[in-house]
Amino acid sequence: MKTPAHPRIALPALAALALLAGCSTTEPVAPAPPAPAEPVATSTAQEARVALASASGSRVSGTLVLVPMDGGVHVRGQVGGLPANGQFGFHVHEKGDCSAADATSTGSHFNPAGAPHGRAGSGAHHGGDMDNISSDAEGVATVDAHLLGVTLGGGAANDIAGRAVIVHADPDDYQSQPTGNAGARVACGVIKVVR
Repeated sequence: MKTPAHPRIALPALAALALLAGCSTTEPVAPAPPAPAEPVATSTAQEARVALASASGSRVSGTLVLVPMDGGVHVRGQVGGLPANGQFGFHVHEKGDCSAADATSTGSHFNPAGAPHGRAGSGAHHGGDMDNISSDAEGVATVDAHLLGVTLGGGAANDIAGRAVIVHADPDDYQSQPTGNAGARVACGVIKVVR
């Protein structure tokens, strides 16, 4: 014959189990809110101009106009005094100082992201990297270039206002580090905001 469980022992055991079960349930935890996104820098200037003057004993000169565009800055203008039917490296450099005869006072390519040198629009590249410009039979290059990921005015880290544009003696190979093996600096001009 079985001995029935004592009712006074069973009740406290059931109460303890209920208490343990109540402790193990948890409220769902809401995910942490996402970190606020970094503000996107935008251009504050409407237009800038560059007067390119010869450097390194060349006869290269020209005029450029820069205007903000979606995602960057559009560069247009003309460069003359180049050898006929050639290609020439064309970059924004970090310092707006064309005082050295060979324009080395402009420093390296403008590179706010610390990226390797490359071709704009084709993977990693400097903020100041642009495609080569091409001269015609008269040694004149018509410039129509886009600088992506930079701003014009406003003082952000990617702002190109006040920096220099350089024309090089040789074509940029888009690979050699850190400058694309583009040769001497044959023209230099500072990006000056006009409005």
